[in-house]
Amino acid sequence: MAITSANQLELLQTAEAVAREKMIDPGLVVEAMEESLARAAKSRYGSEMDIRVSIDRKTGKATFTRVRTVVEDEELENYQAEFTVEQAKQYMEDPKVGDTFVEEVPPVEMGRIAAQSAKQVILQKVREAERDRQYEEFKDRAGTIINGQVKREEYGNVIVDVGRGEAILRRNEKIGRESYRPNDRIRCYIKDVRREARGPQIFLSRTAPEFMAELFKMEVPEIYDGIIEIKAVARDPGSRAKIAVISYDSSIDPVGACVGMRGSRVQAVVNELQGEKIDIIPWNEDQPTFLVNALQPAEVSKVVLDEEAERIEVVVPEDQLSLAIGRRGQNVRLASQLTGLDIDIMTEAEDSERRQKEFEERTKLFMDTLDLDEFFAQLLVSEGFTNLEEVAYVELDELLVIDGVDEDTAKELQARARDVLEAKAKAALDRARELGVEESLIEFEGLTPQMVQALAEDDVKSLEDFATCADWELAGGWTTVDGERIKDDGVLEPFGVSLEEAQNMVMTARIMLGWVDPADLESDEEETVGDVQEAEA
Repeated sequence: MAITSANQLELLQTAEAVAREKMIDPGLVVEAMEESLARAAKSRYGSEMDIRVSIDRKTGKATFTRVRTVVEDEELENYQAEFTVEQAKQYMEDPKVGDTFVEEVPPVEMGRIAAQSAKQVILQKVREAERDRQYEEFKDRAGTIINGQVKREEYGNVIVDVGRGEAILRRNEKIGRESYRPNDRIRCYIKDVRREARGPQIFLSRTAPEFMAELFKMEVPEIYDGIIEIKAVARDPGSRAKIAVISYDSSIDPVGACVGMRGSRVQAVVNELQGEKIDIIPWNEDQPTFLVNALQPAEVSKVVLDEEAERIEVVVPEDQLSLAIGRRGQNVRLASQLTGLDIDIMTEAEDSERRQKEFEERTKLFMDTLDLDEFFAQLLVSEGFTNLEEVAYVELDELLVIDGVDEDTAKELQARARDVLEAKAKAALDRARELGVEESLIEFEGLTPQMVQALAEDDVKSLEDFATCADWELAGGWTTVDGERIKDDGVLEPFGVSLEEAQNMVMTARIMLGWVDPADLESDEEETVGDVQEAEA
């Protein structure tokens, strides 16, 4: 095919047609054509030549040019695309390094292979432009709901036409019982939009908790207006869900507003989610109260919250146990996701048995360590004492309120408790030194001898070792894997060390070692405060 013999306007007409079909800028198509023609010309003139093609946007005429750049003598490498100052003087007046010399060359005859190659280049460039356009158009729509039409299904994944692009609903983002046929209408949540070299760029979901939240936002005007806020959503897609809501207008019931007249609002969401049952829960900033609400419809007798461990014990009547746990643990699992707490459920009988066991263990502890008879040890436990530290270091007045305890007895109790604790501390330090712990760690403020021993047994034997620890390695924490919360035990967790305390101790160690400059911490803190104040303003 000879470029010169073709209708010069045909190139522009083709570019316009492709641009309309793909909904991209015609200029991008013309640029792709220019690049494809340049590649074809290089196959004729030589791949080392700098051949460029320019298509006139009005006439469609293609002009082929060869470009050569003036370089220093010692930098001359490509004799086809570069020349020295002396060589350039044959073609240019007063040439300087960096100048370019452009000369027109004859158009090329394109054979079948060259034409096919040019076509592939154009198609590739058009696809890239189309993907760029699609990304730019949808990148700001992540986190919203979109309506589309099913195009096809590939290996369980649904390809959805969303108007000016294609999106994918992966198998694990579909509600279990759902199946689709071509041309079915579908409503999804845009979970993510990311630039990819190939494949889909728009990722949809029907199982995301945010999808349910957005559906309620569409059905409940009070949520859209900000009068009611959705605080949390937990879903077992297609089966059951819990959603926590709060009203900022005391005259509006958040649960009633979400349910709607005769359940019309919530039913619209249920229908969209293939019959997924939805419990609408009033949110409360008091965690135990919120948890009691989250475990509905089960009745709760008592809750015991451990804020540092993010755990909560729930006591329910015997006849409410199966309801609180739910089928296959569904109810308690959703309540845990909703509240962000790890929940232990037990019956009143189990709670009574556990408390009795704790009472007996503490009684035995005081009998064995303080040389007390059973009755006196039980008195201590009944008054709320749980360990030797509390007996040893509590104010004397708190011991004097116990029946039969005078000042001399109270002082003797504290002396015995302190002697036992000192002996345990000495044994812990002796063991730590046997394991090779350095004195710098033993003397570090905030670590008890028992803590030092525990660190040594975990191969943390120096201040440097301690400074490299992460806060969760010391205080413990939680990791979420595939929606399931997994407990990470901390070395110092048994001693009640919180994450904040662990962070402070590690940072102090790093400052002592000279790894961190305190001035840098102060400047970072000032920047953070400034950012917060600016955001509030």
